[in-house]
Amino acid sequence: MRLAVLSGKGGTGKTFVSVNLASVAKEAIYLDCDVEEPNGWIFLKPELEKKQTISVPYPQVDQARCHGCKKCVEFCKFNALSYVGEKLLVFPQMCHSCGGCVLLCPQKALVEIEREIGSIEYGRAGELETRGGILKLGEPSGVPIIEKLIGSIPAGKPAVIDCPPGSSCTVMESISKSDYCLLVTEPTAFGIHNLALVLELVKLMDKPHGVLINKGLPGETMARDYCIREGLTILETIPYDSKLAYTISQGQLAVEKPKYRQLFEGLLGRIEKEAGL
Repeated sequence: MRLAVLSGKGGTGKTFVSVNLASVAKEAIYLDCDVEEPNGWIFLKPELEKKQTISVPYPQVDQARCHGCKKCVEFCKFNALSYVGEKLLVFPQMCHSCGGCVLLCPQKALVEIEREIGSIEYGRAGELETRGGILKLGEPSGVPIIEKLIGSIPAGKPAVIDCPPGSSCTVMESISKSDYCLLVTEPTAFGIHNLALVLELVKLMDKPHGVLINKGLPGETMARDYCIREGLTILETIPYDSKLAYTISQGQLAVEKPKYRQLFEGLLGRIEKEAGL
């Protein structure tokens, strides 16, 4: 099973849930797709086995060949090309690497070259395989890195996918090949507002899904009431616990304590049942 763990905002406990679920899953891979700020390693502390550079193609212009027809400029919908002062300019970070400008150029003035945008680190934490993407500072999109990460999962291998927060293109890529989506929320107005955003996304992509309420407070039913109204399955509620918060702040796994190992094993079992596995 490929389980995607996502949340509409940062700070709900998405990574906390992901790393602990991965730790109780048998023969699983943990994928950190939050490439702008990966932090699963804080808890899992994997030993690095290899590092893979991720590059994307972009056009390079031979000004001597360019005749200024502007066909490439008119074609590019992302404004990665501009013709100014009888010179064709290329803006690599605006390029979406479609290659259309190279194909269209009648003078063959454009060729594709590679540009590094980040990397993937492969590691191991005990029996758990880990893979994490890292986007270079200043790069506009981590989608190509996430695409490589998802594509690296061996067929039939269980995986826990720690998605980026929010509901942007990077999240869509992270859950694109998942079997089930676990939506992590918190009992606050902001948390519920952003839960609604990711709920809309998983429905749009027709993904089976359920909810985990984290940092639950006595008498606070905001999140539960929302789930009931929307017909959402609440798979687990983790009450706020200052001792657990301290454990997390120290970069320790909750499942090292019997109480939480039992909780996450039960949660994983319910997810597998909901996913029909």
